[in-house]
Amino acid sequence: MTLKRYLGLTAALLAVAISPALAEGLDELNPAVVERLYNKDMLDPMQPVGPSAWREFKAKNPPPWKIGYASSYAGNTWRAAAMDELQNTIIPEWQSLGLVSEVVVTQSNLNDATQIQQMRQLVDQGVDAIIVCCSNPTALNATVKYAADRGVPVFSMTGYLTSEYSVNSSVNYQVAGYEIAREVVEQLGGKGNVLVVEGIPGTSGSDSQHRGVLAGLASSPDIRVAGQVAGMWTDQVAQGEVQRWLATNPGQLDAIVVQSAAEMGVLRAVQQSGRGNIPVAIGGELGALCYWRKNPDYITAAYQVWPPADEIQLIWNIMMRTLQGQGPKVQSVLVDPVKITHQDLAEVMGEDCNEDSPDWLAVGASRWGQDPAYLDDFFLRPADPRAYKP
Repeated sequence: MTLKRYLGLTAALLAVAISPALAEGLDELNPAVVERLYNKDMLDPMQPVGPSAWREFKAKNPPPWKIGYASSYAGNTWRAAAMDELQNTIIPEWQSLGLVSEVVVTQSNLNDATQIQQMRQLVDQGVDAIIVCCSNPTALNATVKYAADRGVPVFSMTGYLTSEYSVNSSVNYQVAGYEIAREVVEQLGGKGNVLVVEGIPGTSGSDSQHRGVLAGLASSPDIRVAGQVAGMWTDQVAQGEVQRWLATNPGQLDAIVVQSAAEMGVLRAVQQSGRGNIPVAIGGELGALCYWRKNPDYITAAYQVWPPADEIQLIWNIMMRTLQGQGPKVQSVLVDPVKITHQDLAEVMGEDCNEDSPDWLAVGASRWGQDPAYLDDFFLRPADPRAYKP
């Protein structure tokens, strides 16, 4: 069952489900992509999808550009992997192209006030653009406007900001959460008790995916949500939360749906609990994928919802295109979640893999929105950003 079927939409309704206001900007995109990822009944209602404020933008300075990365958190394997890709792959490449001078990185440790202060400082220090990650969808809006007024666009990856001046990129989290939950429902034969482990409540990516998960579980009347805890996208936190929940809830538990990056912690909690081999939804952590590689019948599929290296490459690509004047059509560039079967996994991972690995599986740029045939469609004047000559 798909999310469209769950919501009771017919093919006729899908054809008119985009309201006139929503269609502005979206009417310039591939209709199949709009129907699949931007349909109002399949989208987080807060996701900004109107025309981009940067359609006719031209950078105030010529390259090489100075970029700010106002990270909100550094305490999990996902953030470490994204930072590694930025520092060891992206920055050297774009500096060698002569398009970037430096990237200034700040960390706010989930403190909105600190992140706001750091972003304003980056603007005042003369950056040409700012990237943020996984932030509160509304708290930064005044600061995004502060940056926009000074010709500095803000790009939000792995979640959205609701400011009309932000440019956002991510998977459609509501669809992704639904598909993950539906996979668990089908594996359980439509009946059972499921524990739900959220990410960081209050962030757009976590809340959108959580909404989709609950809808997917609710699609079967014989599935019961046995409990909900917050894993904070961190293995150690999720392990402790799930251990406490299991210790105080001795009843039947048939599966756990968890948002990455926390599945390794949940797996360890289950293994240490003595409660049997409870299936845990797996995302992109290599340690958890390795466990599935060695135990083929453990789950039926994994879903890549935010592979860190691919995510930061995507927002960087969007940012560079915008600075080059390519003109983003809409506020949010959305991509599809990537389903991984055990056969897919076996082709890239041997049985000698490491179950303690903190690394992440990359699905590759072409599968994560960066195939030119896909990403070009989101820009008014598309071109290869690496070939840019000012």
